[in-house]
Formats: sequence, C-alpha cells, structure tokens
Amino acid sequence: MDIVPLQFPSVPGIGPVGTPGAPATIGSIAPPTAAERATPVTGPDTEFGSLVLDGLDRLEGLTDRADDLAVQAATGKLENIHDYTIAASEAQVAGQLTVSLRNRAVEAFNEIMRMQV
Repeated sequence: MDIVPLQFPSVPGIGPVGTPGAPATIGSIAPPTAAERATPVTGPDTEFGSLVLDGLDRLEGLTDRADDLAVQAATGKLENIHDYTIAASEAQVAGQLTVSLRNRAVEAFNEIMRMQV
C-alpha cells in the first residue's frame, strides 16, 4: 500500500508553520488592480475540480482492488486472506469519508442558499 504524503499549497506572504525560529507572518496584501478584477479566475476552480475527480478516481481504484481480491478469495486463488480484508477495509473507510464530505458540501450549499441577500 502506497502512502501519499499531504501537500499543502503555499500562500504568498505567509511563512511556514511549525518551523522553529520562523514565525508565521502575513505580508502586506494589496487589493487587486482593475485588470486583475477583469480577468476571470480559473486556477482555484480548476484545482479543486481536479482534486475532487482525483479523489473519486482513487476511491474507484480502492473498490476495484477490493473487488478483485474478493473474486480471488472466492475462487481460491488468493494466498493471503488478510490482503483482501485490508483492501476491503480501506475501500470502506474511503467510501465513508467520501459520503461524509459530500454530505458536508450539500449542507454548506444549502446554508448558502438560505442566506438572505
């Protein structure tokens, strides 16, 4: 099983957190110019969408692996049954996390829709 390290995006003007002797400071942030306001923002939306799709692809990969190992266990071709139980547990936890994140996103959307303008 590969463990993918978390990668946090860097924020301009904010130093690293948790580094000894390097306090997190916020630099001066100027308001956007007229040209910057006129330019459509596509970066963060694209990144978030790709993160969601990547997460769903990983979930599908976990469930596919668990399904393949289940078939091998049923046919007697799986030597170590613990491989299947670990893969099934990983797929179950990832599925629960995905459903939980979806529910939170729907709750946030509904809360935004209830806001008075």
